[in-house]
Amino acid sequence: MLATDDVLAAPFRGTDAVARGLLTPKQLRGPRWQRVLRDVYAPVTTPVDHELRARAAAVLLPDGVVTGRSGAWLWRVDVDGPDGAAAAEEVEVSVPVGRSTRTRGLVVRRRSFADHQIGCPPWLRDVPTLWPDHAALDLAGDPARTHVESVVVLDQFCSAGLTTIASLRSAARWWTGRGCRGMQAALRDADGLAGSPPETRLRLRLHAAPWPRPVAQYRLARPDGRRVKELDFAWPHLRFAVEYDGAPHLATTLHPESRFRLPKDRRVLNEVQALGWQLFYVTAPDHHDMTGLVERIGAALVARAAQLGVPLR
Repeated sequence: MLATDDVLAAPFRGTDAVARGLLTPKQLRGPRWQRVLRDVYAPVTTPVDHELRARAAAVLLPDGVVTGRSGAWLWRVDVDGPDGAAAAEEVEVSVPVGRSTRTRGLVVRRRSFADHQIGCPPWLRDVPTLWPDHAALDLAGDPARTHVESVVVLDQFCSAGLTTIASLRSAARWWTGRGCRGMQAALRDADGLAGSPPETRLRLRLHAAPWPRPVAQYRLARPDGRRVKELDFAWPHLRFAVEYDGAPHLATTLHPESRFRLPKDRRVLNEVQALGWQLFYVTAPDHHDMTGLVERIGAALVARAAQLGVPLR
């Protein structure tokens, strides 16, 4: 049996704590405790973030499963962009069909999942959620999400090292019903190679353009076979590549450790150019005009082909 301090250290039901004699109603309303959800409390010293709210949801709805954006955040995938998890207040929870509940602070959906689809992150074993494959597919099948953003979600889960395209395709065989067609379409366009959402969005726009498709994450090597760099998008026959200038688009509240090491990266890029490659740099502001960006890349491709005297295709 858990000690009193252990029980009250985690989110707990206030009515249970009072019924068991662990706290009095007056103590529960005192300065040591904070209410996270209806009848669910935690020590006031515990930061109220999305993870705590998800743990509280698991206490309030023991037959529920954290899904949607909330499930992604539990796997440290920030599908709403930088600081999305920090700003979110409502937790999405799916409960069995037929279960009726309405609680402030929760978005409750009525859906059932197979046992093999449900698990817990190793660092959060008290919160049932979907395993990464199914969490990604669940989001990609959300009818409110555009096709491009569904592809972005699948690539994000792969980039985080949580799954692979092959694994997603295998798991997708279990999915049917609402949103399945959109999810399958997104799965066909995902490649699992992008290092960030902007890369996925640019890749899809480049694929739709009337130029040769680039090779994503192209491995450039020296003549002796030693790897120099993986180029974001490359047209090897033109020795032309598109590179993101730094990685500030990767830094988020879920991945604050992401940093751009400018001196090392510049040395590597100088070596890429010394091997006869031309680089086209993309920065974060370029994505505000995606049409213009793709047109500039196309013009650069045409000019590069003319410079080398080789066909564009």
